[in-house]
Amino acid sequence: MRIVHRHSAVHRASWINQVTSQEPYASAERVFWVVDNGSSHRGRAAIDRLAARYPNAVMVHTPKHASWLNQVEIYFSIIQRKVLSPNDFEDLDDVEQRLLDFEDRYNATAVPFKWRYTTADLHRHLERLDHHDRTRQPAWPPTNL
Repeated sequence: MRIVHRHSAVHRASWINQVTSQEPYASAERVFWVVDNGSSHRGRAAIDRLAARYPNAVMVHTPKHASWLNQVEIYFSIIQRKVLSPNDFEDLDDVEQRLLDFEDRYNATAVPFKWRYTTADLHRHLERLDHHDRTRQPAWPPTNL
């Protein structure tokens, strides 16, 4: 864990360097970076910037308004509710200590989440969407004129 006063592109680059220089990521054929659509990593330029610096990096954006798909966002939400609110910290050392204490407790008590949505459910859903797309009539021009 790294605590910084203000998150910036410099801190992100330093963190990416730290991760990609260690195994198993350093020798991996591909390393997926799942990101939201924040302004600092949105669009083709961000994808190209990452790939140019780290040839094995693949940036994957979560769909807009779907942060719940990114599992770390769920963890961040838990931290926000259980650790960071209310914001009554004396300094960054206090924040860091509270986060480390929470991490120790969370790791000791957390249990794996059991997904109920199966791949069969997903396939059925995708087939319904595909059927809908194939049978949908265009809104314009009207066909009954």
